[in-house]
Amino acid sequence: MSNSFIQDAKTLPILGVGLGLRRELADETLANQNKIDWLEIVPENYMNLGGAIRERLDAAREKFPLVTHGVSLSIGSTDELSCEYVGGMKRFLDLIDAPWWSDHLCFSSVNGSYMHDLLPLPHSKEAVEHLAKRIKQAQTIVGRPFLLENISYYMNVPETAMSEWQFLSEVVERADCGILLDVNNIYVNSVNHGFDPYLFIDNIPLERVIQIHVAGHQMRDDVIIDTHGSAVIEPVFALLEYVLKRSSVKAVMLERDQNYPDFEELLSELARIRAIAESAQPALNMVA
Repeated sequence: MSNSFIQDAKTLPILGVGLGLRRELADETLANQNKIDWLEIVPENYMNLGGAIRERLDAAREKFPLVTHGVSLSIGSTDELSCEYVGGMKRFLDLIDAPWWSDHLCFSSVNGSYMHDLLPLPHSKEAVEHLAKRIKQAQTIVGRPFLLENISYYMNVPETAMSEWQFLSEVVERADCGILLDVNNIYVNSVNHGFDPYLFIDNIPLERVIQIHVAGHQMRDDVIIDTHGSAVIEPVFALLEYVLKRSSVKAVMLERDQNYPDFEELLSELARIRAIAESAQPALNMVA
């Protein structure tokens, strides 16, 4: 089995502690270069667009390293891989010179129609082989390291034959790609589906974890929903620390996509993440 990704990962830059670039927070984000190391952008919001959107992108490029986190690759779909989308992604990544790119371990399209949701896949050997083939195809076209993110999901998918962590591990090993590890999604799924989140972390190839997402969630009735709209809770910070003490990642990011608080609250959460990173992995502290 190829391990070329693991070798290539050693040369990837350390970005530090970052934030997602959101339109509602753009002005305050760009004004806090001394407290934010890098920015993650949703590429679909910027690809092939001009005007004020392009101006925001250009302003961000001047101040921060950028990486992308897409929502439309639909890597697990049985539809043909969209060469138009992947080709556009290559051109956009070349433009911003991103060190890597990422998307979700899911499918979001059926028969050419997009569901506007990240839908879980069966944890099966057949799905592993299907995903590995498509990931290799996408990586070949784009020519930059690709990371796959573990998603939150709210149903047990039919034809599942392995645990979530076994499935993630099999896919990234077979495809020889990296992991964008979302510690909030691990926590959400562990509560909703009744497993030990630390067992998840202990059984994935941590040497493939390049980036980490940290986020908040909400309780609705007896189910936790991954909303990216609340403050990060202590058990999620604890999972972050656990991963950082056992791996050597390049970037950690705070996700906040709705229900925005005062920006000082986000800076406080970033400071908390930075303190954990500085203790567990000092090289991640990029801000002087």
